[in-house]
Amino acid sequence: MAGFPAPSEGGVDLIFADPPFNIGIQYDNSPDSRKYKDYVAWSRRWIGAATRLLKKNGSFYVAIGDDYAAEIRMIGRKKNLVLRNWIIWHYTFGQNQRKKFSRAHTHIFYWVVNEQEYTFNVDDIRVPSARQMVYADKRANPKGRVPDDVWTFSRVCGTFKERVGKHPCQMPEALLERIILASSNKGDLVLDPFCGTGTTLAVAQKLGRNYIGIDISPRYCELSRARLQQAYLPVG
Repeated sequence: MAGFPAPSEGGVDLIFADPPFNIGIQYDNSPDSRKYKDYVAWSRRWIGAATRLLKKNGSFYVAIGDDYAAEIRMIGRKKNLVLRNWIIWHYTFGQNQRKKFSRAHTHIFYWVVNEQEYTFNVDDIRVPSARQMVYADKRANPKGRVPDDVWTFSRVCGTFKERVGKHPCQMPEALLERIILASSNKGDLVLDPFCGTGTTLAVAQKLGRNYIGIDISPRYCELSRARLQQAYLPVG
């Protein structure tokens, strides 16, 4: 696989993975179409390999669509990963359909290795509460509230400023910012095993984390490198 330097076993603080969903999307050099058993077996292999890279207090997030959410959940269970949240990422606009309800969400599993010891920086991800913004309730925590497990972020459209190249499934930076702030500290190592256009890496860089990205596509790796180098350029 093409990518950045390989991580060491037991050395990663946080993994975020947005694997192919096996729904027929054509990536650069890899059609997203496997038989059911092949896809589940492949998922079991890469999740197992990723889990071995995590520290004993590490965290692991996996984004997945409806078709295989149940299977991915069970793989995590069999790998002894502890489920902290089954997050629903709700898009601010969905994918239009004509013969069923439009799909406007993705599942994100948030796992930890050890339920007694893991990073969760609650004050770094607080958002304004209704008590503060609507009711002016003096009992409200002035720092805001902890986000719930339904997240509303827009998908990255082709016209968005943060759009990079022609990757079909680029993640929004705001979503990765929440995950990285919550489940890692400055100087920690963040791994994305399906880095695509480098969203996870770019956000990790911005937030002062170390990072490793892996992708099967040399072209996507080059897009990621260029994106990271651009972030270092002076403005103006």
